[in-house]
Amino acid sequence: MEIIDGQWYMNGLDSSDPNCIKSSEDLLKVIEKVGFLPLFEAEVPGMSVESMTDPKCWWTGDVGKDPWEWRGVLARTGKVAYGKFFGKRAGFVSKKWFPYFANYRRNGYDFDSRYEDGKAERREKLIMDLFWPRDIEMCDLDLRKIGKYVDNPELFSFEVKDRAGFGPGGEKNFEGNCAKLQMGSYLLVKDFKPRLNKKGEEYGWSIAIYTLPEYLWGYRFVTERYSEDPKKSLDKIISQIQRFYDSEEGVIRKLLR
Repeated sequence: MEIIDGQWYMNGLDSSDPNCIKSSEDLLKVIEKVGFLPLFEAEVPGMSVESMTDPKCWWTGDVGKDPWEWRGVLARTGKVAYGKFFGKRAGFVSKKWFPYFANYRRNGYDFDSRYEDGKAERREKLIMDLFWPRDIEMCDLDLRKIGKYVDNPELFSFEVKDRAGFGPGGEKNFEGNCAKLQMGSYLLVKDFKPRLNKKGEEYGWSIAIYTLPEYLWGYRFVTERYSEDPKKSLDKIISQIQRFYDSEEGVIRKLLR
């Protein structure tokens, strides 16, 4: 997106362009091929959902054509991770490449170890404590029995805000702390759904549902690159992106910082 005379304008392709992506299925193929894709234009030219789609289709509410709606469509497939991964801006990471991404961003730290070493803030821990099991090692979790150990494998964003104490008069900067956890690969958006009223009927805008990548794919999968130097994981990510985009290493590093 860009600002012209004080107005926001979307970039992208005309629907008649053969390279224009017109379905969530085709977008999924691109994400799985490239591995990483910001939602809106970022540092690497052409590397975004925005640049590959028709600007006129955004925010129409048509699930079949609207890239904004595809966020939820793809997130709930379990084949990609969606969240604020690129400079606290939204985007996708494929399942295949997520372990490399997690190893680079976490620098080998599970969240509890990061917090104990003073590398994570108390407000981040208030959020993570809602999800992370306290009476069992994460690596021992059997995902089929997750309810036995975890009260909250997934929560609406407003539930996280309330239960972690970020409500009126409480902790500050809820969105900022959620963004930091997503940037660290500790938290992601699993879906978008409207709230339910007392009758169980949906109403209002769709709201993000948060979960941990470990609940989506399992601890061993998410952490399988922990034995690798995080810098090597980053180098592999950069090389992967350069297979598809003619961009300097420094520019890609800026995207991934």
